[in-house]
Amino acid sequence: MKKTTKLLMLLTLLTLGALASANAQIIVRVRPARPAVVFERPVAPSPRHVWVEEEWVPHGDHYVWHGGYWALPPRRHAVYVPGHWDRRGEGEIWIKGYWR
Repeated sequence: MKKTTKLLMLLTLLTLGALASANAQIIVRVRPARPAVVFERPVAPSPRHVWVEEEWVPHGDHYVWHGGYWALPPRRHAVYVPGHWDRRGEGEIWIKGYWR
C-alpha cells in the first residue's frame, strides 16, 4: 500500500510539473532571424483552403521557424489571424496565430 501511495504521489507531482511548464512563456530580448530560405507557395488543395502564414513555434527554451501551410478553416467564414511578437517587460514573446 505504501508503494502505491508513493507511486501515485510521484505521478501527481510529475503531472503538475508538466502542466506548469506547458504554460511557461519564452521571453526573448532579441527576436530570432527568419530563415533566408525562400520557397514558392504550393497550389491550394481546394478553393476552401486558406494559407496559414509561417510562424515561430516554441521548442524547449527557444523558438523554431515553422513554414506556412494550407488548412481548412474550422468553421464557415473563419478568418486566420497571423501570429505576432508582443512586448513583455524587457523582452518579447511570440503570440501564436489563431482562427477568428
